[in-house]
Amino acid sequence: MTFQWTAVAIFLYGETAVILVLCLPFVSPLRWQKIFTIPLWSKMAVFWNKTFLTIIVLLIVLFLDAIREVKKYSAAHVSEKALNVNTNAFDHIQMKLFRSQRNLYLSGFSLFLWLVLRRTVTLLTQLAKGMVTQAALESQVNNTTEAAKKYITENEMLQQALNEKGSSKKKESAEATNEKLKKETEHLKAELQKTLDAQRKVTNELTAVKKQSEGLKREYDRLMKEHEQLQNSLGEAEDKKDL
Repeated sequence: MTFQWTAVAIFLYGETAVILVLCLPFVSPLRWQKIFTIPLWSKMAVFWNKTFLTIIVLLIVLFLDAIREVKKYSAAHVSEKALNVNTNAFDHIQMKLFRSQRNLYLSGFSLFLWLVLRRTVTLLTQLAKGMVTQAALESQVNNTTEAAKKYITENEMLQQALNEKGSSKKKESAEATNEKLKKETEHLKAELQKTLDAQRKVTNELTAVKKQSEGLKREYDRLMKEHEQLQNSLGEAEDKKDL
């Protein structure tokens, strides 16, 4: 292998390892978000988009070059086999055809896994943000509920004290305080309802992100099956050509 395709193969193995690590079930999206927010990654994030586009362009160029080589040596392979003039030349062309097909697989898988890697990182980040928002909303709902219960308890205690004392002035003052407490209670209930609605919205967004992740996984499995079928068809075609 030349240095160029050796680098592509190493890059492919690296992509595979990174995707496998990102898919580990015991590492939560929140943990990945903490890893992505360390200072080193923050500095690299400035050049991430440019690096991603540069690698995409390089892989596309290599993929197109591999397709050209496969077509070139496939035609030469057929012509040499038809002429059957030189065994060494035929073996040499067959070797180059095999090498061009291998390079096509390397560049194609590298391009595909690079896109999958970017999408996986994006989905993990979105899921982690949704989980953080949901936890904050749950904490806010619990605090609001406790405050509402506290106000209700104080209101009941105040009403009981008013029933025990028969002073009119105190009753008027207690009624005003009671009305104020009712308004505060209604306000807290309204805030509680808003918080519950926000939590429900975040839960729906998390469900959508999970469905999108499952769809991406199914799409990846489908592409892998199509690639295996394509590889099998190429192998059968080569066997037919050899016959």
